[in-house]
Amino acid sequence: MDTIYITGHRNPDTDSIVSAMAYAALKNALGDRCYQAARLGHISDETQAVLDRFKVKPPIMLHNLRTQVQDLDYDTPPILSPAATISRAWQMMSDDHIKVLPIANDDGTLYGMVSSGDMTTNDVAAIRDSYISGVPVYNLLSVLEGRILNKSGETKDNISGEVTIALPTGRENLIFSAQDSIVVCGDQPDMIRRAIELNVNCVIVCQAEVQPELLELPCDTCLISTPLDAYRVVHLICNAMPVGSICQKDDIVSFHLEDYIDDVRNTVLQSRFRAYPILDEHERVVGTLSRFHLLRPRRKRVILVDHNEQAQSVAGLDQAEILEIVDHHRLADIETTNPIYVRNEPVGSTATIVAGMYQEKGLMPTETMAGLMAAAIVSDTVMFKSPTCTQRDIDVANRMARIANVSLEELGQAIFSAASGDDKTVQAMLETDYKEFHIAGHNLAISQITCMDSERVLKRKDEFLAAMEQIRQKKRLDTVLLMITDVLLDGTHMLFLGDENNICQAFNLRNSDGNSAFLPKILSRKKQVVPTLTALWG
Repeated sequence: MDTIYITGHRNPDTDSIVSAMAYAALKNALGDRCYQAARLGHISDETQAVLDRFKVKPPIMLHNLRTQVQDLDYDTPPILSPAATISRAWQMMSDDHIKVLPIANDDGTLYGMVSSGDMTTNDVAAIRDSYISGVPVYNLLSVLEGRILNKSGETKDNISGEVTIALPTGRENLIFSAQDSIVVCGDQPDMIRRAIELNVNCVIVCQAEVQPELLELPCDTCLISTPLDAYRVVHLICNAMPVGSICQKDDIVSFHLEDYIDDVRNTVLQSRFRAYPILDEHERVVGTLSRFHLLRPRRKRVILVDHNEQAQSVAGLDQAEILEIVDHHRLADIETTNPIYVRNEPVGSTATIVAGMYQEKGLMPTETMAGLMAAAIVSDTVMFKSPTCTQRDIDVANRMARIANVSLEELGQAIFSAASGDDKTVQAMLETDYKEFHIAGHNLAISQITCMDSERVLKRKDEFLAAMEQIRQKKRLDTVLLMITDVLLDGTHMLFLGDENNICQAFNLRNSDGNSAFLPKILSRKKQVVPTLTALWG
């Protein structure tokens, strides 16, 4: 069953991480256990404190959703040993209607590739040159359905020689003259005797019994009996050779399961092979890929929570299939190829929406999951002080707290104390809750630090401004803002670089201190800062 990833936005906050985990748990609890919560960035100290509080591990890291070889419906043909007979390879190709077989070593690593063309070439070469070199006796017996008749034959491991048909022709002197021969005959005791006396390498007796006295003659000849006729025997001898002797071993183009289809397609266009071996992380052969597999690749499937904007989502989203969106932000620029389920509600936290979906499905969240959702709501609504907060957020948070038997006040203190410790670098704090926006051709980034002691954080103002300037230049942004939101002061200290005059105009900052100002009652980036800037530049 293919995994369906549930992921929040890049630089995930607590609400993004918890909502993905809670929604995946809900989906899996309803019976279809193929959902996997994922994250797109490092866990912030705030979120880690929440996860540690409830003793859960963070979701897996998802770097991108680009289509890979492992997402294709590639072929899984039989994989042969180099020692297997050409005849067996022919039979497998015929039975499975395939044109190419991978050949693997005992440990599963790639030895080579054999095609029907390679086998046809071998047959033509056998007609032109009747000399056979080093055919394993076991292979020969298998192909000819034969058995060894004499003791000297039991000592031979390989047979070589020029294949000679010695059937009755009325010219009994017309046969072989060298020891290095493989003689094919029928019910011809005199001819068998003469071949043994000449000590030829092998005598193959077709559809006939061999006189007992001939089996006792001293010789080094391998005497083989087969129920097949001479015509088939001569044709099949060359097919008793190990398939490894004719397969392609050099300049083979192979791919790995993790390879991206974009790269694979470019390589395939530059080569002309019928099929390409696919290898796993241990270099073992797992299948083959042909050109037609690239025509309709099976895309990864994903559910987006806490965002619906391309710039904030996972890399390679355009190659994935979006199944659902559960969010509480403005509608942005995500596009889908098919109609999907979208749930977008004007509440303060995505976790509030997910908690409501538990109730709608008649499922009580576990104490751990309820505690996580309570913490996410407290975090995203800034202890219910954010203008995005609704009565529904408060009611759901209180209910989740009762189920988890936790205090919302204690959760809030633990959450907002973890966000701005003195041991953190300004770069780390800037990246904790960082989002980029594109508004009317204006590229900007807004980072937010929520704390309970903004005075201590502001002592590092110059460090923050220097780091913000580095981000602005590196990412070629027009404006970079940092919101240092103080829960106790019920406001935000805004640091800004770039379009300072317009920023001052937008927020009516007549008494700004250079690149900073305090904005009372401003707590929400989503509902207060971004709409104000959109009105300015839009």
